[in-house]
Amino acid sequence: MHGGGPGGLPRRPPASRPGARALAAAACLVLGVGLIGGAAAGSWLTDEAAGATPDAAATFAKGRDVWHNTPVDTLFPRTVHGFGAGPGGADRTWSRIAVAPDSGCTGAYDPKLADALARAGCVRLLRATYVDATRSSVITVGAQITKADQAGMTALNTRFSTRSLGTRTDLMPLPYAARDTPAEDFGRAQRASWTVRVLTDIPVVVYAVSGFADGRTFAAPQPAEAATKPGATTAPAESGLGHDAKDLADRIGKDFRTAAGGPRQTTEASS
Repeated sequence: MHGGGPGGLPRRPPASRPGARALAAAACLVLGVGLIGGAAAGSWLTDEAAGATPDAAATFAKGRDVWHNTPVDTLFPRTVHGFGAGPGGADRTWSRIAVAPDSGCTGAYDPKLADALARAGCVRLLRATYVDATRSSVITVGAQITKADQAGMTALNTRFSTRSLGTRTDLMPLPYAARDTPAEDFGRAQRASWTVRVLTDIPVVVYAVSGFADGRTFAAPQPAEAATKPGATTAPAESGLGHDAKDLADRIGKDFRTAAGGPRQTTEASS
């Protein structure tokens, strides 16, 4: 016998509740959108933090210590590739052949360059010498860690730039001529091209000086910035010695910046 409602009619199943179902669906939608939005916001915040510019003061302070807490292979890589860095956009490769013991700056420069850099002070001097893939060019790259503060480095950079100190042949850096290497005959008279960079975001002066490995002398060395200009036809320009000095100085400067936790872009004028 089937149960029934009043009057013996069959009892209907409970009525569905479309309003309740719609509310539940709407709640799920809101929750889902909220979760997605929260995740996206979290991603944006993370990306913004990851791409934030490091604190300049902290980077500058760390830059003074990178010389003793960063591996030499990081600051002066064993091999440096310069894609499109040579004359006419040719690729260049440089191999490190010698690293000088870290030292002070006494006797490390010719007198006039020593005087020009003296106001910045000297904590340490690091140097390495490279040879190009043809073993015909040798390049010494140096990094002087200074005692100057940010204002002092900016003032020194301005002085070098406005007075063209980086283009004077009596302020050329000295090579590091390591024995039993292709650079053993790389002396004062063999200097062909050079550059001096006073960094302003870390307390470091970077320089590079290049010459031929066969010991030939140069009566008229040329600054790297002039030797790398389009159309330059001097021996330092056509041989790539200007590019060697400029591009290795750029690379080592970037490596010191990265070790200090700062951006890699150049912030100072070329000297």
